[in-house]
Amino acid sequence: MNTETFEQLHLTKELLGEGVNYLVAQTKVHVEFFEGKPLSVELPATVDLAVVETEPGLKGATASNVTKPATLETGLVVQVPPFISTGEKIRVNTAEGTYQERA
Repeated sequence: MNTETFEQLHLTKELLGEGVNYLVAQTKVHVEFFEGKPLSVELPATVDLAVVETEPGLKGATASNVTKPATLETGLVVQVPPFISTGEKIRVNTAEGTYQERA
C-alpha cells in the first residue's frame, strides 16, 4: 500500500524474487516505478521474523561457531545459534539471508 495515498499495489513473485521470504505484515519497502509499472523492490536491511520450527534450545548455550537450522514464519530457513528456540523473534539480514541477533 502506498503510505501517502493508501492506494493498494500488487507485486508479483517474479518482481520480488527471494525478497518474498522477508515480507510480513507492516514491512515497509521502497518500490521503484518506470512508466507507472513497478520495476524493483528495495527491502529494509534487516527484518524481524518469528522462528516457527527448530531443534530444542540448549540451556546455557552461548554464541559460537555451532549453528542449527531454523524455519521462520515466511518459510525461510536460516542457521541460528543453539540457544534460539521456537517462538522467538530474530533479526535477519535481508541481503545475505543470515541471522543477526535476537529481536
